[in-house]
Amino acid sequence: MKIKVVGMEKYLQSCQSEFWQAVFSEELNYLLNHLKGTKDILSIGCGPAIIEISLAKYGFNVTGLDISREALNQAPDNIRKVTGSADKTDFSDSSFDAVIYVASLQFIEKYKEAVKETSRILKPGGRLLAMLLNPQSEFFREKAKQNDSYINKIRHTDLMDIEKTIAEYFSIKTEYMLGIKGTKTFQSADCNIASLYVVKGIKNDIPK
Repeated sequence: MKIKVVGMEKYLQSCQSEFWQAVFSEELNYLLNHLKGTKDILSIGCGPAIIEISLAKYGFNVTGLDISREALNQAPDNIRKVTGSADKTDFSDSSFDAVIYVASLQFIEKYKEAVKETSRILKPGGRLLAMLLNPQSEFFREKAKQNDSYINKIRHTDLMDIEKTIAEYFSIKTEYMLGIKGTKTFQSADCNIASLYVVKGIKNDIPK
């Protein structure tokens, strides 16, 4: 899960905790399973590229896009780093095999424009994979009670509206994943328990 933080050092330190390492591992395994057959990957809102580091190690050509230069400065040199806005990029048409949003799309103010831009820069038949934070989950509700939580910086919580927007440009499938209880992670597709709602899309030839 990616967040925009002022205290980058504090965030990076928290990423080393057993809990967040378990979360990242679950997210990485999911991505590896669903990105099979792709090569050139763009991760939007990648922050310091915690998961992207591992994707690059598995042989993907990874580009990380983030609005925060501070965050990208913490990213490794084995991925391409681009500072910019998701709703208007400098990438050419059909530049990537897949675009991923790892808990980042809901934090983008102009997320509808970002989804449209994602379609433009994907190759024909390209894939979108958006991991969305699930507001129904216990994890989300508990985090929202903390005044300093990144959850409270979220801009969009209507998952069905986001799904509808993505479906304008992609043929989609959806599922819930990653149960979290306290500091424990486990498999769950229960909408009241799973911390993430995943929208997987294949680019339409002609937008609906």
